[in-house]
Amino acid sequence: MVVNTVLSMMAYNYPPEKLSVYLSDDGGSNLTFYAMLEAANFSKTWLPFCKKFKVEPMSPEAYFRTASEPLNVQEWPSVKRLYEEMKMRIEITTKLNQIPEHIYKQHKGFREWNFVTSKRDHQTILQILIDGRDTNAVDIEGNPLPTLVYLAREKRPQFLHHFKAGAMNALIRISSKISNGPIILNVDCDMYSNNSESIKYSLCVFMDEEKGDEFGYVQFPQSFDNLTKNDIYGCSFRVIQKLEVHGLDANGGPCFIGTGCFHRREALCGKKYEKNFRFDLKKLNNTKVNERASLLEETCKVLASCTFEHNTTWGKEMGLIYGFPAEDIVTGLSVQCRGWKSMFLDPERDGFLGVAPITLLQLLVQHKRWTEGHLQVFLSKYCPLLYGYKKIPLKLRLAYCAYNLWAANCLATLYYVVVPCLCLLKGITLFPKISSPWVLPFAYVAFSHHAYSLGEFLWCGGTFLGWCNDQRMWLFKRTTSYLFASFETILKLLGYSQLAFVITTKVADEDVSKRYDQEMIEFGVASPMFDILATLAILNLLGSFGAIKKVTMHADKGFKVLDQLGLQILLCLVLVTINLPVYQALFFRMDKGKMPSSVTYKSIIFALLACT
Repeated sequence: MVVNTVLSMMAYNYPPEKLSVYLSDDGGSNLTFYAMLEAANFSKTWLPFCKKFKVEPMSPEAYFRTASEPLNVQEWPSVKRLYEEMKMRIEITTKLNQIPEHIYKQHKGFREWNFVTSKRDHQTILQILIDGRDTNAVDIEGNPLPTLVYLAREKRPQFLHHFKAGAMNALIRISSKISNGPIILNVDCDMYSNNSESIKYSLCVFMDEEKGDEFGYVQFPQSFDNLTKNDIYGCSFRVIQKLEVHGLDANGGPCFIGTGCFHRREALCGKKYEKNFRFDLKKLNNTKVNERASLLEETCKVLASCTFEHNTTWGKEMGLIYGFPAEDIVTGLSVQCRGWKSMFLDPERDGFLGVAPITLLQLLVQHKRWTEGHLQVFLSKYCPLLYGYKKIPLKLRLAYCAYNLWAANCLATLYYVVVPCLCLLKGITLFPKISSPWVLPFAYVAFSHHAYSLGEFLWCGGTFLGWCNDQRMWLFKRTTSYLFASFETILKLLGYSQLAFVITTKVADEDVSKRYDQEMIEFGVASPMFDILATLAILNLLGSFGAIKKVTMHADKGFKVLDQLGLQILLCLVLVTINLPVYQALFFRMDKGKMPSSVTYKSIIFALLACT
């Protein structure tokens, strides 16, 4: 996957002498380094093939998976064969967990691992795999290749490494010595380039003669290439990215979402925007580095050491900000508060495609981290309302708060899921009677909100079933991810918990992938989040049974019960409908993706206790 991402970045329709690709390997794995050597070698064939036939997407895996063999392209079978051979070598090496002896001797970089204690305790490993300044660094047709650099920054147990933010800051410093490009694109390891013109699109913003100098970064949407037809886990952010974020351009620009973002180096490194200052990107990119690659590797290692940032403003005013799981949000806010604007760029062809979670637990854990990070930002000195005061428009500060307070939504949602159901079992009325005119406002709000939501979703290219899945995931996230995020944040504020960065799994086994393609929700493992989901589902099922019993068992009082408790019964039935996949996983499914028995037993006990 990493190889495909790197190759897609190298294959942009852009002068290769102005393009440098840097990989941060925070795992410090010699297997990843070996894969990069394979990528460097294959790029000599892949890049001219892409340019000659205008290949899109530029990820070999994605291209050969989605494209049929053209009749007039003789190179197609041979290039595909070379890719499959490279892929097989990498997979075999990874499976054996050992670098072939002849490969090990070919490159000096492997010797660095002789001094590696563990992935959390090692020296800086920096290797320039392709030196774009070298006249011998050419592809099979004699065209120059982009620079390719591998970095595993120094890690020591006694030093904080600040997760993704620390890795990014190390790359910013290293790249400033090797290539010093004025524009930096950052992408996650699973987000390959899907549009060969993305660089040019972003430069159209940065180099605009009237307003280009105002922009600190250009953000592309976070899109995925493995979504099912009806987006079973609601990962597409369809309405947010097609409608909401575009609206932020008028208020100062969107937030930085951590990937698929083009940054102006000066803005990212702490420079304040000055109204009358003009940036000449052409001159900035003419910086020449004359040191040999081997000498550069040695002199640059200190920039990625554990102690380099001590007594500096890195992580505070320069680079990505430390101390938050959502380091991207804080960093984007800081850039905007220094006077820069941002822009959301969504071309017809997606700029980048990544891997969406394919199990429910992956999704819930991912959203727990995101919402926890957002809430921590809101409760810190970087709270947009305070930190952005007199720096960014009020509308933009309020727009940030809408996302910062996602986690707090768990309280209202839990109330609507739990309290009406329990009151229904006890015969306690919460809403107006069906016969009362006061029922009309409730009916109007419920109908108009969901009709508008459905209309937006369909207008943005979704399906009706996709909207239903989106509503289901909205409920699941609010009652689990957001709840845990709120508690974790409170514990951190009280000093009972430490900052952690949970990485979303990008690889799944074949059975899980098959069920995902069939749009079956994957449970499969025990989790406190599933305990909550199952308990709430059973609770509303019991509430519905209790309501049906009250209506049918007493014919003379049935209509009276419906009149008094009609809205609560309707709410319970809606929640039961939303939770149908949970009931299937609890009681009917036999595959490995079903709900574990321990969760089933616990949820039944908890629900019965709540009812009594």
